[in-house]
Amino acid sequence: MSLLTVNDLRCYFHTREGVVRAVDGVSFDLERGETIGIVGESGSGKSVTCYSIMGLIPKPPGKIESGSALFDGTDLLTCGEKKLRSIRGSRIGMIFQDPMTSLNPFLRISQQLIEPLLLHTDTSKSDALKTATRALGEVGIPDPESRIQSYPHEFSGGMRQRVMIAMALIAKPEILIADEPTTALDVTVQAEILELIKEHQQKLGMAVIFITHDLAVISQVCDSIKVMYAGRIVEAAPTAELFRNPLHAYTRALLKSIPAIHDKNTELYTIPGLPPNPTDLGPGCAFHPRNTLGNPALCLLDHAPPFEQIQTHHYAQNCPGCLAQ
Repeated sequence: MSLLTVNDLRCYFHTREGVVRAVDGVSFDLERGETIGIVGESGSGKSVTCYSIMGLIPKPPGKIESGSALFDGTDLLTCGEKKLRSIRGSRIGMIFQDPMTSLNPFLRISQQLIEPLLLHTDTSKSDALKTATRALGEVGIPDPESRIQSYPHEFSGGMRQRVMIAMALIAKPEILIADEPTTALDVTVQAEILELIKEHQQKLGMAVIFITHDLAVISQVCDSIKVMYAGRIVEAAPTAELFRNPLHAYTRALLKSIPAIHDKNTELYTIPGLPPNPTDLGPGCAFHPRNTLGNPALCLLDHAPPFEQIQTHHYAQNCPGCLAQ
């Protein structure tokens, strides 16, 4: 049995401009110890998918329209706030996208780090502080005994991200959700953060959901990848298989846009146009207007392409225009 099973998750935002179908029928399984990557452009629904699972969607305007998210027999979408609060932060940890806005600027790091322990365990405040100090040292922050009394603005971006990792891991969760944990960090610090997450995953045996727009980053850390576009998963496969044999035109476009792997002395490919307006998604293939690597004339326009197994362990939206090579 999977540690987490998400089935037909739909999260819509009801706004004055219309209904934003941010997540529109997402399904996936997460096994114990597995690392999956969710990748796509900004606005594709990656973060909202995981925020929905964690119960962090503002209601209103957000609303879970349908679906389930079974974690160890508990449906996180319907279990109630009290039950969800007992799971969130203890059994499921999360590294948020921007550590400067995620950390409270008015509180010392010590107060923010010990909060999960005081909420979810019977640890005393003094023991929690010792555990938090040790956790800071484990994520590579020098002189943790004194730095733990600092405020967030006294840390660099990379060090703040390490604090967020320590906070997410301090209760030894079974699942870690990492939302763009290397955004705005230089390449050296990126590598250190990725290695840090990997080390703690091996130590704790936890599963990881890695959210990013950067395929090059998750190629180093993920067992499998889900590619999202316009609120839907358009392709899913083991990491090596996806890089070796991308099927969907959107996945091929993302790979072709990576500077490190395009042919030298050739112009870097960019995906034309912009992602579709989420309040005005038609019934058919959402990628049709931007499809330059397939055959847009064959795209399904009257109904949504079904998400099906195309090859062994390789799934994609079965749109003839997007699968055309």
